[in-house]
Amino acid sequence: MAGNSFGTIFRLTSFGESHGKAIGGIIDGCPANVELNLKKIQFELNRRKPGQSSITTQRNESDEVEFLSGIFEGKTLGTPIAFIIKNADQKSEDYDQLKNVYRPSHADYTYQEKYGIRDHRGGGRSSARETAARVVAGAIAKQILAIKNISVYAFVSQIGSVKMENIDGNFSSDDIEKSLVRCPEIGTTSEMIKRIEQVRKDGDSIGGKITGRIEGMPVGVGEPVFDKLNAELAKAMFSINAVKGFELGSGFDSVEMTGSIHNDEFLPGGKTKTNHSGGIQGGISNGETIQFGVAFKPVATIAQKQKTIDTSNQEITLEAKGRHDPCVVPRAVVIVESMAALVILDQLLRRKANAL
Repeated sequence: MAGNSFGTIFRLTSFGESHGKAIGGIIDGCPANVELNLKKIQFELNRRKPGQSSITTQRNESDEVEFLSGIFEGKTLGTPIAFIIKNADQKSEDYDQLKNVYRPSHADYTYQEKYGIRDHRGGGRSSARETAARVVAGAIAKQILAIKNISVYAFVSQIGSVKMENIDGNFSSDDIEKSLVRCPEIGTTSEMIKRIEQVRKDGDSIGGKITGRIEGMPVGVGEPVFDKLNAELAKAMFSINAVKGFELGSGFDSVEMTGSIHNDEFLPGGKTKTNHSGGIQGGISNGETIQFGVAFKPVATIAQKQKTIDTSNQEITLEAKGRHDPCVVPRAVVIVESMAALVILDQLLRRKANAL
């Protein structure tokens, strides 16, 4: 296994490098005769693409998806869905200085040691540009889940030390999308933008947190022991570039609670009084909203001078060039949603496959 595929039944295999001719993917196991809205798929890609605001990288990619197979007259055929997204605005010369350099906190060194060769242009296969393929697959998964009245959405709940005041509030997609940083609180949005603009001026970067929600979940989704639903979600999120942490429900705050406070008491009908479990108990969905948090580190490429080594093991000073996000978190919202949607759809199909 080369680690380029995700999912058991609904399975995505992605391919391509950041500065190659194109990136793309093949989706296998997609149910047949599902009517797809291709404009909605492109809309999801537009939420991820670079150059969408003043606080993101200014690489100008149209990120237009081209489907090669698996869809006929707007409906899925049940056969593999193949697609490509052409790379149009590569400035590979920006990376010439990095050919023999190991950038701090990047995958340069580990890729070189593992494969004995690497594509230094934009990080090659390790670049976050690969996540565009996940967004296409996730957009398709979202449309299938919508048929089952299951919705997946996420929002930025923290940038640096700037946090939302009410992370458990009810928000619409409009509340999230009208924010430049995809934070549904207007006042918090302003503070987050100021923080990002400041680190950009300093030639630095900053991390943050994305909160995800899955609503409309039926009871009983998830496999026992090693394929727990929360374990699959954690694996999905940790496969995203720059992710450093995952929590479900009360998450790390639960270490300060007692059992009498943390326990979710059941009400008649199977609902729970609280949702500290985050919608999953014993690795299986309990019918409540699944709520989780994903922590992102600061972007590794910064404009400040840094000490590192080259391929000859000589110490050097690096001053990186190129176009990079001072904070990747706002663009990562749709990636988090996509990976969550892939997990849920795959788990639903696995549950269906287990029943005669």
